[in-house]
Amino acid sequence: MYLLDTDILIYALKGDATVVENLRRHAADPKAISVISYGELIYGAQNSQQVLANLAKAHRIRETLPIIDVTPAVMETFGLLKAELRRSGTLVDDFDLVIGATALVLGYTMVTNNKKHFSKIPGITVVNWAEPVDPDGNAPDGDI
Repeated sequence: MYLLDTDILIYALKGDATVVENLRRHAADPKAISVISYGELIYGAQNSQQVLANLAKAHRIRETLPIIDVTPAVMETFGLLKAELRRSGTLVDDFDLVIGATALVLGYTMVTNNKKHFSKIPGITVVNWAEPVDPDGNAPDGDI
């Protein structure tokens, strides 16, 4: 199961060829988004010059992908991770940390182009579908 980060969704909405190709290659694989990513899409739409068109796109994503709610288990993991990271002098944006905690709690692979933040989260598996497919036709996979 894959948890798609907001940046991957935005690339897909903008027609980024690499992301679209990787989504196509993983069409049969289960995918979901965090309610946090959905909120970020709504905010982006409301803050855009094409509010109605972009809201329609966000609503279409809501209709086609399961949205994972924030649960007490996710927030407990978030709190633990944030405390551990802070003690080590590492900071991660709270929304990214909640999304990452969601992936960890559910055992999902995080799909993001934001390696900088997500690679700081211990135990998370991250793939970047914004990277080109390799010459053998394989989509990017693996831990960061």
